[in-house]
Amino acid sequence: MFRGSLRSASLAVVACALALSACATTDGGSSGGDAETPRREARALPAGLDYAANPDPFPSTYEPLPRDNMAIVGATIFTGTDQRIENGVVVITDGRITAIGGANTPVPGGHRVVDARGRFVTPGIIDVHSHLGVYPSPGVTGMSDGNEATSPNTAQVWAEHSIWPQDPGFNTARAGGVTTLQILPGSANLFGGRSVTVRNVPSITMQGMKFPGAPYGVKMACGENPSRVYGNRNQSPATGMGNVAGYRAAFIAAQDYRDKWDRWRETGEGTPPTRNLQHETLAGVLDGSIMVQNHCYRADEMAVMMDIAEEFGFRITAFHHAIEAYKLAPQLAEAGICADMWTGWWGFKMEALDAVEENAALVDAQPGSCAVIHSDDAQLTQRLNQEVAAALAAGRRAGMNITEERAISWITSNAARSLGIADETGSLEPGKRADVVIWSANPFSVYARADQVYIDGALTFDRADPRYQPLSDFELGQPGYGIAAANIAPGAR
Repeated sequence: MFRGSLRSASLAVVACALALSACATTDGGSSGGDAETPRREARALPAGLDYAANPDPFPSTYEPLPRDNMAIVGATIFTGTDQRIENGVVVITDGRITAIGGANTPVPGGHRVVDARGRFVTPGIIDVHSHLGVYPSPGVTGMSDGNEATSPNTAQVWAEHSIWPQDPGFNTARAGGVTTLQILPGSANLFGGRSVTVRNVPSITMQGMKFPGAPYGVKMACGENPSRVYGNRNQSPATGMGNVAGYRAAFIAAQDYRDKWDRWRETGEGTPPTRNLQHETLAGVLDGSIMVQNHCYRADEMAVMMDIAEEFGFRITAFHHAIEAYKLAPQLAEAGICADMWTGWWGFKMEALDAVEENAALVDAQPGSCAVIHSDDAQLTQRLNQEVAAALAAGRRAGMNITEERAISWITSNAARSLGIADETGSLEPGKRADVVIWSANPFSVYARADQVYIDGALTFDRADPRYQPLSDFELGQPGYGIAAANIAPGAR
C-alpha cells in the first residue's frame, strides 16, 4: 500500500510537470531590484571569463499554470496600496491585473466572472523569511539542509541548491494564501549564503519555482548565533566584536577581488583572476546586484551593521526578526531599510527579550517606513494574516490609528519591496502579476480562510475543489508542520 501511494504521489508530480509544460509561456517580467541602487557596468567578455558574465547559471524555468481571463466581482478589496474598495472588481487578463475599481468597472467580453460577494480580496501573501524546502517535512537529519555551518563565512552556498520542491509545507502555505516566498539559508554563520525567491507552485525542480528576474539576497547574521556556534568550537567569532571583525574582513577581501577584476577589464592584460564563489556573492553586494537580508534582533547591533554598510558602500535591504526595530524606527525609515518582524515570538534567547507586540505598528508609523511580518516557520506561514491582525490590534491598543487596508501591506506590498519585486507583485494594480487571494471573510478575522488562491491568474488552490488541494505522502503520520522547525540545526533562528 505504501509503495502504491508513493507511486501515486510521483505520478501526481509528473502530471503537474506536464501541466506546466502545456501552459502559456512565462510573462517574462523582471523585478530588477532597487531602482535607486547603482550597478557596476562591466565590459562584455566571453562567457566564463568574467565573474559577472553569467550572474544566474541556474535560470528560472517557471511557467504559469493554465489560466483563463476573468473578473472577480462584488468583494471588499484591499489593494495593498492603502486602498479599500467596497463591492469592487478586479479584471485579470493573460495573468496580469488589467483593471481594478468599483462596481461600475467594466468587465471585458469573454472574461469569466467570479462572484465574490460577501468575501474579501487581497494580493497574494509574500513570506519574506522561509526555510521551506531546505528544512522540509519530514524533519529528519538527512533533509536538514538549511545551514552550511562549516565556516563563519559560507557566502559561496546558495539556498536554492538545498530546496526540495516536494516539501508539503509549500502546499499548506499556499492554502494560507502564500503565493511567493523567499527561501533563506540558516543563520549559524556571519554570511549564510544566497537566498532565492520562489513562486509557490507545484514543481519537480527548484528552477520551476524560481521567480523570474527576482534579485538574489545574501543572508547575514549578527548577534548570538554565529558567536555561539563558532565560539563553542574554539574559533572566531566567539564574541560580538569577533562578529564585526569577520564582516569587515570578508568585505575587504571582496573589495580586493572586485578591484582585481576591474583592473583586468580595463587593461585586458594577462590572465583574469581565478573565480571565487564566496567573493563573487559579496562583490555582488558591493555593486548592488545582491540584496542584504540581515538576521538581527537588537537595535544597537542593527546600528553597527548600518555603520558597516556605510563603511563599505553597500545597502542593507532588510533586518529580519528585528525585535528591537521600534527603538530605531526613524533611522530605519531614513535609510530605506525594511524591518521584517514577528508579532508574538520573543524570549527564547537573550537578544530576543526586549520585544513589544506594537513593533510593526511603531515601525510603520514612520514616514517612508517598510514594516513587514514574516514567518520563519512552517506553521506560522499558514497564518500570516492572523499574525498581522495581532500586530494591528496591538498598535490600535497603543493609540495608533491603523487601517486594515494599510496593515495588509505588511504581508503584501511592503514584503515585495523587501525582496526587490514590488514592480511585479505585492499589490493589485494594473500591470502587476495577478497574485490574488479570495478570503471567506475579513482576512484579519480568526475565522477567515483562503477560499481561492491565484498565482499569475492561475487557480492554484481552491478550498471547495479537491482537484486544487494537493496531497503528499509525506504528510502521513505528521502531527504538524512544526516538526521541521523543531529539528532546525543550531543557529537557524
